[in-house]
Amino acid sequence: MLISVIKEHIEITPGVCGGKPRIAGHRIRVQDIVIWHEQMGMSPDEILYHYPSITLSDIYAALAYYHDHRDEIRSSIEDDEEFACQIKAQTPSLVQQKLKTHYHGKD
Repeated sequence: MLISVIKEHIEITPGVCGGKPRIAGHRIRVQDIVIWHEQMGMSPDEILYHYPSITLSDIYAALAYYHDHRDEIRSSIEDDEEFACQIKAQTPSLVQQKLKTHYHGKD
C-alpha cells in the first residue's frame, strides 16, 4: 500500500530533471527536498511555505522515498556537488577576472 501512495507523489521520467526522482508534475527533485530538510534544516512546513505548488503529502512522500533509497539519493547529491565544483573550477568568475585585470594593469 505504501508503494502505491508514494507512486502518486513521486515520478521518474527519462529526460526530465536528469531522470531523477521528483515530485509528480513538478521539477522539484527528491534530492532537493532532502537538501532543504537535512542540510538546510527546513521543516516540511517551511518547505511548503517556500514551494506552495506542492503539498505536504508530496514532501513526506519525497522523504519516505529518500529513506527507502538513501544510498542512491545521497550518491546523486554528491555527484551534483562534484559536477558543480568542476564547472566552477573551469569557469572563472567574471568579477575575479576584472579584478585581476584591474590590479595587474592589463586590459
